[in-house]
Amino acid sequence: MKSCLAAVLIAVATPNLLAAMPSNEACKGTLYLSFDTGSQSQAELVARTLNKYGAKATFFLANEKTVAGDYSLDPSWAAYWKARVAEGHAFGTHTFDHVYVVRDLPDGRMEMKPQFGANAGKKITWTAQQYCDELNRVDQRFTELTGARLDRFWRAPGGRLTPQLRKAGEACGYAHVAWADAGFSGDELPSNRWPNKLLLQRALNGLKDGDIFVAHLGIWSRKEPWAPAVLDPLIAGLKQKGFCFATLREHPDYRNRR
Repeated sequence: MKSCLAAVLIAVATPNLLAAMPSNEACKGTLYLSFDTGSQSQAELVARTLNKYGAKATFFLANEKTVAGDYSLDPSWAAYWKARVAEGHAFGTHTFDHVYVVRDLPDGRMEMKPQFGANAGKKITWTAQQYCDELNRVDQRFTELTGARLDRFWRAPGGRLTPQLRKAGEACGYAHVAWADAGFSGDELPSNRWPNKLLLQRALNGLKDGDIFVAHLGIWSRKEPWAPAVLDPLIAGLKQKGFCFATLREHPDYRNRR
């Protein structure tokens, strides 16, 4: 009798905690949240919100300039990434210098354009091995910062792929991860044309079992930041629909890529 009373008291005292922790048996579907690095302006908020709901996510890391004036893979971010490792999230490479592919070249090489680093804004030519080295730079830095290794996941900046780039990533041992149409958060879109309310409803209405969702840890250009207005009600609304959240380690297409 006492144990039953205690359970009732706990449930009354902590309804949000219990609501945030549904059993897997209650799941009507599984969604895969993913976050690419960016300005990092919303990094702490994203972490707090995920913890609030007990939701796991996959982070794709590049060494991007942040609102603090440093870079997202600087030692100053070590504590942040260590905390996410301890929480059980997954991690992939997004290329160290956030390098976009421009086009494939006839000789098998690729024309690339880094956003950061020594060649920022310049068009450069890389072999498949040079691209592999770029992917692995993130893994090396991540290990230096956290003592952990990346999962064998890769997301090309902008989701842009060419046939040769895909082959280069796969030859390097990384599985490329895109996102579902409904999983595009729209956090990079102009907020005057794509207000947060519209993006929230689009995601709530469109996401379905197995979808991969993508957002960023902060976008420089968006005047109405996405995460503060959308992330909490989005996760809450999806949980109310019966969805659970998992990292890409549990995704059927990626679970063997460790």
